[in-house]
Amino acid sequence: MRPHRPSRSTSLRHLVIALAVVSMLVAVAPQSAAQIPPGESVIAFHVTIAPSWFDPSTAPPQITPFGILYAIHDSVVRPLPGGKTGPSLAESWSETPDGLTYEFKLRRGLKFHNGDPLTTEDVKFSLERYKGAGSKAIHDRLKQIEVVDAQVIRIHLKEPWPDFLTFYGTTATAAGMVVPKKYLTQVGDDGFKKHPVGAGPYKFVTHKPGIEIVLDAYPGYWRKVPNVKRFVIKSVPEGTTRVAMLKNGEVDMARALDGEDALNVKRDPRLQLIASKHASIFWIEFADQWDPKSPWHDKRMRQAVNYALDRQAINEVSCLGFCPPTGVIVPRVMDFALQTTGHPYDPRKAKQLLAEAGYPNGIDAGDFVPIPPFLTTAEAATNFLSAVGIRTRIRPTERAAFLAAWREKKLRGMFLVAAGNSGNAASRVEAFMHSKGSYAYGGYPDIDDLFHQQARERDRAKREALLHKIQQLTIDRVMFAPVMDYRTLTGVGPRVAEHALDAMPLNPYPAYEDMKLR
Repeated sequence: MRPHRPSRSTSLRHLVIALAVVSMLVAVAPQSAAQIPPGESVIAFHVTIAPSWFDPSTAPPQITPFGILYAIHDSVVRPLPGGKTGPSLAESWSETPDGLTYEFKLRRGLKFHNGDPLTTEDVKFSLERYKGAGSKAIHDRLKQIEVVDAQVIRIHLKEPWPDFLTFYGTTATAAGMVVPKKYLTQVGDDGFKKHPVGAGPYKFVTHKPGIEIVLDAYPGYWRKVPNVKRFVIKSVPEGTTRVAMLKNGEVDMARALDGEDALNVKRDPRLQLIASKHASIFWIEFADQWDPKSPWHDKRMRQAVNYALDRQAINEVSCLGFCPPTGVIVPRVMDFALQTTGHPYDPRKAKQLLAEAGYPNGIDAGDFVPIPPFLTTAEAATNFLSAVGIRTRIRPTERAAFLAAWREKKLRGMFLVAAGNSGNAASRVEAFMHSKGSYAYGGYPDIDDLFHQQARERDRAKREALLHKIQQLTIDRVMFAPVMDYRTLTGVGPRVAEHALDAMPLNPYPAYEDMKLR
């Protein structure tokens, strides 16, 4: 008996059916499995990664935590490539003509990394629990947070506040970042720091304290599927070690290089040295200037420090010429910044002022604590101070300990600080010049009054005049010794095809989802 042979038309029909089945299987296959990108990239951070950085609710007025926060979390609105504040979790927003109400409409289908839906209840919960930098300025002005429905939320203010979006939608604060209410309520604050869940482009995998954090691409991220499957961010406080790891291919990026370390990268034709354009600045604080018994209460002493510093030389030795000298603690790239280069270098004038203040033979100024890891800048500054008779001893600290001591007002005498979070001149005044600022050691009633005036002023030109006046008063009263605008120098290795550094305005970290490897 001859076997049955299907006709040509039957075979074609079976083939069509088979192809249809395959197409259906592909269509229903999990999108994430097909979309997960290849590759692993390693980045060497200049500081020890703190678990507190996994929770946006406690973010300090520093840019460093955002190198982790913007990988794991996302904000209602935030800096995006092409704009200082753009629609992120919210696809749109509006402001009422009286400036009292902001309405945000969330994108549909948003989910956290654990699969929970992201709704306006999470937005409300996140803003209410926020207690980091700028929290007092925000909460003092909030009247009501109204959940209209799962997609729409309205934030009502007590009075018009032209800086609301600056504080809510830039790295001035992390108040706009959204965390999952259900999950956080279940695990608590400590549990969340051990295993954070967000809605950003990368999800948390593991954290080895003091060593590294591992993040995997989240294919469901609304903006795009990230190009790199996994990021390993290592804590490598020693600059020379970061450069060695970059040169031998252990890492693809080495963050915050200075001095010889930066020069070492610049001289290597295989590597790139990228200077940031973010809103960061170095200055010397005079913590005891408000104490009549302190030598720093005398304005002439603070002037002597300012005249003693050769800012351009410090720029050249620690920043390879990328960091322009300044005279105020508001970075020149910020809105409403007063553009000035500050005191000229005049060591003879510095010595004269010291003598007039009662220290003709100079002064032992005690410990000089610099913000880690910027020892090159600190050493250059102390060398110039010593040359005029202001003798100090550098006392190194760990980054988290420094920030805690600064916030708790435990640092005394002179110390070197830096702040790189964005915002505008008003957000810097709020944190460092206003007498009630979270990092201010004191202040003046007239500066406080001007700060409150500008906060209510909706005319941009008038606001700028008020903020310029505040900054000029800090110069006239020598409240600080500004050094230079800081440009983070990042070494980039040959495996990186697109580093995405400075893709987000005023942010020195990559837009992680845009990075590409060769």
